[in-house]
Amino acid sequence: MYKIAAMGDRDSIYGFAALGVGIFPVDDSLEAVKTVRRLADNGYAVIFITEAIASQIQSELDRYKDEPLPAIIPIPAVSGNTGIGMKQVSQFVERAVGSDIVK
Repeated sequence: MYKIAAMGDRDSIYGFAALGVGIFPVDDSLEAVKTVRRLADNGYAVIFITEAIASQIQSELDRYKDEPLPAIIPIPAVSGNTGIGMKQVSQFVERAVGSDIVK
């Protein structure tokens, strides 16, 4: 059975625990890279990651872009939305449909 994880600053991901999602607080990019690799290697199918952390480790996340699993989904942090998540959704839709119908 696949698992779901949320990673980022503690305040932004703590609420996911109430839904049964595994939470993985990270404070810096080195720790985030290690955590993403560990989660990907241990059967996590979906990884929610705060946009702030995702922007720091984008080159690592690109390794998983064309893989079926895990799906890595940027989410806004408590500090606000940077737009990275919506930009990524637009790119995925454009690849799937052939044009950006989200805009």
